[in-house]
Amino acid sequence: MTSTILQLSEAGRTVALRDTGAGAPLVLLHGVGMQTAAWGPQIADLSRSHRVIALDLPGHGGSDPLPSGSELPDYVAWLKAVVQALDLGSVSLAGHSMGALIATGFAVECPAMTRRVALLNGVYRRTPQARAAVLARAAEIGAGQLDLATPLARWFGETPADISARDRVAGWLRAVDPAGYATAYGAFARGDATYAHRLREIACPFLAVTGDGDPNSTPAMAQEMAAQVQHGRAIVITGHRHMVNLTAPDVVTAHLRDWLATAPEETYHDIA
Repeated sequence: MTSTILQLSEAGRTVALRDTGAGAPLVLLHGVGMQTAAWGPQIADLSRSHRVIALDLPGHGGSDPLPSGSELPDYVAWLKAVVQALDLGSVSLAGHSMGALIATGFAVECPAMTRRVALLNGVYRRTPQARAAVLARAAEIGAGQLDLATPLARWFGETPADISARDRVAGWLRAVDPAGYATAYGAFARGDATYAHRLREIACPFLAVTGDGDPNSTPAMAQEMAAQVQHGRAIVITGHRHMVNLTAPDVVTAHLRDWLATAPEETYHDIA
C-alpha cells in the first residue's frame, strides 16, 4: 500500500491518500473525525480486484483543511478536484457518514465521473429534532468542546467486535485536527438535505447500507434513499450501529463486492 501526498493546484492544498491494488478505481471516503485507516478491512480485500484510493478528508489525517464555514458542496468540489488531479476518469465511490454525503453530491453533480455509488450509514432528511441535536453538537465542536464519549456510546455496543473497533475509533477522534473537525462537522450537520431533492438524478448502481441500531443514519433513511434512486438497493445489517464497516467488516465487504460487480448500465438487482 502506498501512502501519498497529492498536491492540488488550487491554493497549494495537499491531500493525503492510500493507493493500492490495480484495476478499475474505487475511491473511499471516511466520516467526520476518522481517517483512511477506518477503511482497513475493505482496503485489504477490495484491492485484490480494484485500484483502491482511500482519501483523508480535508482537515483530517494529512489533508489540508477547507476554509472555516465550508459547506457540503465545497467538499464535493474538493473531491472532483482530487479525482481529476489523479486522472482517474469514472470511479466507483463509497462513502461513510460524512463521506456518504460527499459521495451523494458527487454522484449528482458529476454523473459522467461516477460509475456507481455506495453509502454506508448515510443521513437523509433528518427529523427536526435530530437536526436540532446535530446542529447543537456542531456548535459545541465549533466552540472547542470535543466530547468523544457521547458519539462513541452511540456508535458502539458491547460485543467484542464493537469494543475493538471503539478503541481504534477513539484514537482517530483524539488525533483529528480540531479546526478541520469543526468545519467538516458543521457541513455534515447542515448537509443532510442539500442533495436530497436530486437523488432521482442518480442513474448508476446505488447501494445504501446501515445498521439496524444506528439512531441517526437509520434504516428508514437508507430505504428511502434507495427508493428515490433509479437503480437503488438498501441493506440493513442486524445487530450493528454506525461503524458497520468495522464491526461487520466481512458482511459489508461482501455487499461492496456485489455492488462492484454490477455493470454501470445494468439495474442493481437484489441478491436472490
